[in-house]
Amino acid sequence: QEHLVESGGRSVRAGGSLKLSCAVSTRTLSTYAMGWFRQAPGKEREFVAAASRSGVRITYADSVKGRFTISSDNAENTVYLQMNSLTPEDTAVYLCAARMDTSVSGSYYYTQPYAYDHWGQGTQVTVST
Repeated sequence: QEHLVESGGRSVRAGGSLKLSCAVSTRTLSTYAMGWFRQAPGKEREFVAAASRSGVRITYADSVKGRFTISSDNAENTVYLQMNSLTPEDTAVYLCAARMDTSVSGSYYYTQPYAYDHWGQGTQVTVST
């Protein structure tokens, strides 16, 4: 069972920035396609960003496009989510997810929660006015 640990969430004022981290502890990061999701109270889990195993293909939800950036550091076995220009609507628990990808190309990304095999516990982001 893969172990994912998110960190970096905290309270911030609107317009501020945060960088979330997701450490992958068992297999090497290059084994997985990775994703970030978020879930606000009373709402369904929402796709935020995803990257293919190769890291070449990346996609974002329309609501965060141009403000959020997903990246990775294979040496650190860590995926990041840089979040800029935060608004109160970004308030949620942010979760990272991993899907083992054995494709030759490593070029697939996944935007649906059911596509992922492993999940972290989440980190809370609260944006106030």
